Amino acid sequence: MKILKNLTVQVVIAIIIGIIVGSVWPDVGKEMKVVGETFINMIKMVIAPIIFLTIVLGIASMGDMKKVGRVGGKALIYFEVVTTFALIIGIIVANITKPGAGLDPAKLNSGDITKYTESAKEMDWVEFFTHIVPSNMFEAFAKGDILQILFFSVLFGLGLTAMGKTGKPVIDFFEKLSTIFFNILGMVMRLAPIGAFGGMAFTIGKYGLGTLQQLSMLMLTVYATMFCFVFIVLNIIAKMYGFSLWNYLKFIKEELLIVLGTSSSESVLPRMMDKMEKFGCSKPVVGLVIPTGYSFNLDGTTIYLSMATIFLAQVFHVDLSITQQLTIIAILMLTSKGAAAVTGGGFIVLASTLTAMQVIPVEGLGLLIGVDRFMSEARAIVNLIGNGVATIVVAKSEQEFDETKQQQAIQEMNQKMSA
Repeated sequence: MKILKNLTVQVVIAIIIGIIVGSVWPDVGKEMKVVGETFINMIKMVIAPIIFLTIVLGIASMGDMKKVGRVGGKALIYFEVVTTFALIIGIIVANITKPGAGLDPAKLNSGDITKYTESAKEMDWVEFFTHIVPSNMFEAFAKGDILQILFFSVLFGLGLTAMGKTGKPVIDFFEKLSTIFFNILGMVMRLAPIGAFGGMAFTIGKYGLGTLQQLSMLMLTVYATMFCFVFIVLNIIAKMYGFSLWNYLKFIKEELLIVLGTSSSESVLPRMMDKMEKFGCSKPVVGLVIPTGYSFNLDGTTIYLSMATIFLAQVFHVDLSITQQLTIIAILMLTSKGAAAVTGGGFIVLASTLTAMQVIPVEGLGLLIGVDRFMSEARAIVNLIGNGVATIVVAKSEQEFDETKQQQAIQEMNQKMSA
């Protein structure tokens, strides 16, 4: 059947099969972890060169160092404003809905949080920001450190721009190289349904659907809050800047489904950069905003962190004052910026926040381990949507948005959907 050749349909079917396998044969589901991880590793294999080439070619085509600084500055201001707003929304909703009220921590399943609390003690937030400057560019590429690659790429792009016409052969070579890496990405993405199946089968197999029952109120409120954030807050931003949020979401539906299956927004980072260019954003803006957003514009993660903190306070009957809740916002405004830079970042950031407050028991994190994986999909999806919206906003504010390309992309998308 022709419909089965559609990547979106394939990923949906793969996710459903993954849920069934994980539920019926949990031991088999657990073994599927390697399948999901292998797919993500294949994506990571091309992330570093694609980010480097996209940023360098973008800056070279822009040819204006002041404009590069202005685009970066606008992006960072947007990130801080929107993520702070997301934090405040999360705290307000958690206070109103009280997802932790009436729960007995002694009756809830808890997991081992030692590795997260130890990592939280080791985290140095000054070091996190100084770490952005790589001591060895080859090491940055080898480790796939997005922020370090971003920093080096911007400097390389500026250096190439300063060469003027003599740098043209390098630009031509990089353009051919970029095409090769995107061709490789296209081959890898054909395996997306297998990766989504592996990720979902492992999640259900290891944690089980029964885990959701105990903390269903927290999950429900987190999902509902993120849904409202996307369709109210981001929709208002979209209307302010003259584009349809719904058309944008339809355009990236395949990426959203892949993230749902793999629980990782990183699995679609290169493809997202390509999609945003096709949607009308210029290469320089895409190259600067998308990679930076993966560390500094985590809307979904910040909503979850704020709600999880209030949830734990309610479970342990800690009555937080307005001052203490404002302190939570202030701490999370800093600590949440490191969430994407560390393995298990969400838990480590939450542990470091609770440690800094010294009001809510850090041990309470163990209660969240069972459902964290199920909420990571929502976090990753909202992070992905937010970064795309940020890219369009910055592109439009810089007059670096091609309305004709956007209309063409939407038209082609509608034709594929009706075919």
